[in-house]
Amino acid sequence: MGDGLFQRIDDRCEDLIALTQELIRIPTLNPPGENYAAICDLLDVRLSRAGFETTWVRAEGAPGDSDRYPRWNLVARHEGARPGPCVHFNSHTDVVEVGHGWTRDPFGGAVEDDKIYGRGACDMKGGLAASIIAAEAFIAQHPDYAGAIEISGTADEESGGYGGVAYLAEQGWFDPKRVQHVIIPEPLNKDRICLGHRGGWWAEIETKGEIAHGSMPFLGDCAVRHMGAVLHAFEETLYPAMAARWTEMPVVPEGARQSTMNINSIHGGQPEQASDYTGLPAHCVPDSCRIVIDRRFLMEEPIEEVRQEVIDLLEDLKARRENFDYEIREINRVIPSMTDKTAPIVTTVHDAIRDVLGQDPTYVASPGSYDQKHIDRIGKLKNCIAYGPGVLELAHKPDEWVGITDMLDSAKVMGRALETLLVPSGQ
Repeated sequence: MGDGLFQRIDDRCEDLIALTQELIRIPTLNPPGENYAAICDLLDVRLSRAGFETTWVRAEGAPGDSDRYPRWNLVARHEGARPGPCVHFNSHTDVVEVGHGWTRDPFGGAVEDDKIYGRGACDMKGGLAASIIAAEAFIAQHPDYAGAIEISGTADEESGGYGGVAYLAEQGWFDPKRVQHVIIPEPLNKDRICLGHRGGWWAEIETKGEIAHGSMPFLGDCAVRHMGAVLHAFEETLYPAMAARWTEMPVVPEGARQSTMNINSIHGGQPEQASDYTGLPAHCVPDSCRIVIDRRFLMEEPIEEVRQEVIDLLEDLKARRENFDYEIREINRVIPSMTDKTAPIVTTVHDAIRDVLGQDPTYVASPGSYDQKHIDRIGKLKNCIAYGPGVLELAHKPDEWVGITDMLDSAKVMGRALETLLVPSGQ
């Protein structure tokens, strides 16, 4: 096994490039969640032509779902010639905002040398295309395989996955009785297997004040100054404490092996006016200031301790600082996820990487969470990894790209894994 399949994948190189370009050229920006139906339609036509049965699933009632921005997902299934396990490739179809600094059309899919450029090329439309090519080549090479192959294109991973994989998991699509192996083709480099990810705790903190005339601030109470005290306490206490904690998880890059926290946003005082407003601001002491924190924590840190650490800091300020008052609102929490190295999908992809690349893979964990959290926690399916083409550090960056050779090699690894799992020994 292997050589015939690898040749079929190489023969599909131009198709792989064209498919990746088609996917990039659909601007599935999230937020707000644009063009999910368009990309599901593209996948539906493509996979139906390859013999897959397709199902559209709208995540009605999920965060973000609306008639203007419906959260559409596509699940496609191909049945083999006889019963056997199901291997599922899950890719998210949404991409983040373009941002500044691009030197190429972010939705052009330009090909230069061995690279395809565009928003989502690396994260993760290149991985989606590679999984489709791998599955189609495998089916052509082994039409009598045992089991089933599923490919899903899902919404909203970039905003938590609640309109995508979380919804599907709640509906039973990742029940271990119907799906046994899951590969998520996130861009973790073609020679690495990603076993899981750190945890995340997001919260909004608001400091309170009292509005007054800006020329007489002593008659009011500045909420922004109170927030300054919060930020100072973070710098003096919380950040040093987090920097001293390290995980045994193989998180990459190295800096993410410690606890981290990002101040996602800060808003205080008067709302920003529209860009065409030419007047001056009013003279007011701000009575509210809000920040959103993005706290990434380790498997060794219980989530309640992560939360309580921030609350204790705020309560200490309340005890020491005159008129200090605050509210805190949890936005989301994600528990760390980690698949065991001995799990069948891990050992299978390990051997496939060795067969294709001639080297043993590196085991890593992701600094940020991805949809494995929902397959694990909601779907109760532990046999799940992330493996796909692309350089992790390019995700969300300007001039994002995915390597064509990397996609071909990753498709061969995926195809070889399918042979191991779905083709009986000796065939």
